[in-house]
Amino acid sequence: MTVKISTFYKFVAIDDCASLRAAIHSAADKRGVLGTILVAHEGINATISADADALDAFLAWLRSDPRFADLHDKQSRSAAHPFGRLKVKVKPEIVTLGSAGADPREAIGTYVEPEAWNALIQDPNVVVVDTRNSYEVAIGTFEGARDPGTRSFSELPDYVSRELAGDKSRPVAMFCTGGIRCEKATAYLIDQGFENVFHLRGGILNYLAKIPAQDSLWRGECFVFDDRVAVDHDLAPGGNRRCSICGQPLAANGASDDGAAVTCCIEHAALA
Repeated sequence: MTVKISTFYKFVAIDDCASLRAAIHSAADKRGVLGTILVAHEGINATISADADALDAFLAWLRSDPRFADLHDKQSRSAAHPFGRLKVKVKPEIVTLGSAGADPREAIGTYVEPEAWNALIQDPNVVVVDTRNSYEVAIGTFEGARDPGTRSFSELPDYVSRELAGDKSRPVAMFCTGGIRCEKATAYLIDQGFENVFHLRGGILNYLAKIPAQDSLWRGECFVFDDRVAVDHDLAPGGNRRCSICGQPLAANGASDDGAAVTCCIEHAALA
């Protein structure tokens, strides 16, 4: 069996979160869609999987809502479902930053297409910031990118205040897995008075889909929030597994050959 995986988000005003959540769950469930869909007053965020026809039918249903008519998704394929069940949840935010001033519906940074990304991040005057968490950065990132050392996205404002706020005129280029964290991160920087803010359109996944490996400045694998753990430059499942205790990714050389549970550190090995 081959299934299609779709990742998408959109920042748009949603007043009827509870009723929309119920409608989405019903439409997805009857088509055999698995994965996670988050609904909030600021929009929708999802990574889901289904067989090709079912996924296309669900996306067509969702786009029949005028709020999502122009919804763009990024797709890949897998030999099996990377999710065990369907979850549709109402949340305060579709990606949690915790800053009321960061509203991508009001203002965001300048989109940079994957084809123009290499030139931007090789400019020595540009500060390149990986907005993902430290465990994601550890298994792959762009050459020369700064790691904020965050354990959650909500810690990013502290990094911005500490490391970037001294020169708000210097260009800042931000990136993330699929683009959603960058939307909110650049909105936050603009709210804080930064003058030249850029972000990679469609995130790392879009870059890997469009830029040939021989021209790529991406190094390593890209963490994804499903059972694949990470994908390589061809968007195929990579060589990482999860720690059996904390769920964080393990490099291929940390995994056991016989499929036994593996752990990411001495502390967790003692607990296993």
